Amino acid sequence: MAILKVARLGHPVLRQVAEPVDPRSIRSPATQRLIDDMIETMREYDGAGLAATQVHTLQQIAVIEVLANPRYPDAPPVPLMVLVNPVITPLTDATEEGWEGCLSVPDMRGMVPRYTAVRLQCLDREGQVVDLVAKDFFARVTQHETDHLNGIVYLDRMRNLSTLAHVAEWNKHWLGIREQAD
Repeated sequence: MAILKVARLGHPVLRQVAEPVDPRSIRSPATQRLIDDMIETMREYDGAGLAATQVHTLQQIAVIEVLANPRYPDAPPVPLMVLVNPVITPLTDATEEGWEGCLSVPDMRGMVPRYTAVRLQCLDREGQVVDLVAKDFFARVTQHETDHLNGIVYLDRMRNLSTLAHVAEWNKHWLGIREQAD
């Protein structure tokens, strides 16, 4: 396994739409190695998720995990999930503003509106169908990572850029308003 280079805001790969993965290739050694490397990279940088576009790969693959993550100490646990060709469908019109950060926009946070409940349909790393309802923080993370696969970063979703803050200042001045995602 390897730690992959994470693209930063401004790199064109972050604005490209990833290609769907052929279900027959999910179990290939190359795809499995990419997934393992993405998991290792996400964990190395304490991310809540990581999309393939963030590691310069235009494939519809994302990984998500939040377990005792120091960047998200108050977040409910989210077990490791691999999302291949994810499709997100809002289950409500209700949205909630919450703090988000991103490994591709290092050391920044901003308030982003997200649907509070979504249907997530995808394949897992074995090519098995996943169809579930994601709510609250889990819904936020799935929307954030799926956005990456569609060339969207969280800054594009912010309603008010005045909440955009460097993490050091966020810790001093905004920490009391504490819902966040990556």
